[in-house]
Amino acid sequence: MHKGFIYIFIFLLSVTSAKASFILVPMDETTQQNHLKAYGITYWCLSKDYKASWLLNYRGGSFLLPDAEEIRKECKIRGVSFEIISDSEEASILNDISSPSQNMESVVLEKAPKIAVYTPKGKQPWDDAVTLVLTYAEIPFTPIYDEEVLSDQLLLYDWLHLHHEDFTGQYGKFYAAYKNTPWYIDQKKDAEALAAKLGYAKVSQEKGAVAKKIRDFVVGGGFMFAMCSATDSFDIALAADGVDICEAMFDGDASESNYQSKLNYANSFAFKNFTLERKPEVYEFSDIDMTSKRKIQMEKDYFSLMEFSAKWDPIPSMLCQNHTQLVKGFMGQTTSFDSALIKSNVLVMGVCELNGESRYIHGEKGKGMFTFFGGHDPEDFQHQVGDPPTVLDLHPNSPGYRLILNNVLFPAARKKKLKT
Repeated sequence: MHKGFIYIFIFLLSVTSAKASFILVPMDETTQQNHLKAYGITYWCLSKDYKASWLLNYRGGSFLLPDAEEIRKECKIRGVSFEIISDSEEASILNDISSPSQNMESVVLEKAPKIAVYTPKGKQPWDDAVTLVLTYAEIPFTPIYDEEVLSDQLLLYDWLHLHHEDFTGQYGKFYAAYKNTPWYIDQKKDAEALAAKLGYAKVSQEKGAVAKKIRDFVVGGGFMFAMCSATDSFDIALAADGVDICEAMFDGDASESNYQSKLNYANSFAFKNFTLERKPEVYEFSDIDMTSKRKIQMEKDYFSLMEFSAKWDPIPSMLCQNHTQLVKGFMGQTTSFDSALIKSNVLVMGVCELNGESRYIHGEKGKGMFTFFGGHDPEDFQHQVGDPPTVLDLHPNSPGYRLILNNVLFPAARKKKLKT
C-alpha cells in the first residue's frame, strides 16, 4: 500500500514537471510564419506586465514568454507561430544558451517602451517604413512633430523615429523635379507658416532647433532611429548650426559664403569630413550618401549583417537579430553611407560587400543611443514619390523590416555595457 502511494506521488510529480509553463516564439526561417507580428506579440506581453526574454542567436532570435491562455489566443489571432515548452525544456534551452561555447545570450525584456514617430500632420506623397511596420505589428505609437518637440514633449517617450525628413530647411532637395507640383508648394507654405508660428524667421532655423532638441533627447538617455534622408540631413543640420547653407529658393536669401569651411563636425552624431552638395537642383545633400556612386544592379544588391558576441556585445547583437545574415538591399534618397565618412566611435552593423558601403550603423551619444538605416523601404527596391505603400501582408518575414523592429524592441532590454 505504501509503495502504491509512492508510485502515485512520483507519477504526479513527473506530470507536474512536464506541465507546459512557457511559450517559445521561434524566429528562425522555417518555423515562424509571421516574424513581424511576433515582435508585436512580445511588445503586447510587456505592455500587459508579463515577463519576457529575448534569446539572442537562438533560432533566429526567439522570444520566451510565460504560458498564459490570453497569450496563446493572441498568437493565434495574429498568426504568430509558437511552441509550448515545459519547465525542464526551458531550463535546458537556457543552459545551452549560457554555455561559453555558444554565441547566444538570454536578455530580459523589462517594459514596453513608449514610442514616438516624428512625422508631419498632413498626408505626404511617400510612405514611411517604420510607421507601416509598427501599424502592421500592432505596436502603438504617437505621432509628434515640431511643436511637440520644441515644447519638450520628447521627455514623455523612450524611443523616437525620424520620418523621411529634411532637417536642413531645403525641402528635401526636391526643387528641380517638383517645385511646380501642388504638394511641394503646399509643403513649403505650411513649413514657413509653422516656422513663423513658432517664432523663427526661416524654416532652416526652426528645423535646426528641432534637430538640437532631438540631440538633447538622445544625450539625456533616449533612443533614436532614423532612415533615408533623416539620417544625413540630421547630422548636417547639427554640423551647420548657425551657418546659412540654404540658397535663395529655399529661404529667400543667398547662402553664407564659404559655408563648407564653417561646418563643425564635432556636433554631428555619426558622420565626419563630409562635403555638402551646393547645387540646389541636385537631389542630394552631401557626399555621405552613396546613391549616385554605387552602381549596383538590383539582383546583386544585398548587404551582410555583422556578427557580434551575444554575451559580450548584446546591444549590436540585439539590433542584428535575424533569420538570415544576408539582407536584400533597397534604395532611397539616402541609400547608404560612405564608410570613410563615418566616425571611428560609430559601429557598422551592415555592409555591402560589393563596394564596402555601410547600410546600418549604431552609436552612443551621451546617455542615449542612435541607429541609422540607409534606404527608404526594405521591400521596395526603388520607391518613387507617389508610389503606393508596401503591403506588409505580402512580406511577413521581411529581414529588412525585422531590423527596424529590433530597434523598436531594443529599449525594453535590460542593458549590459558594450564591450567592443
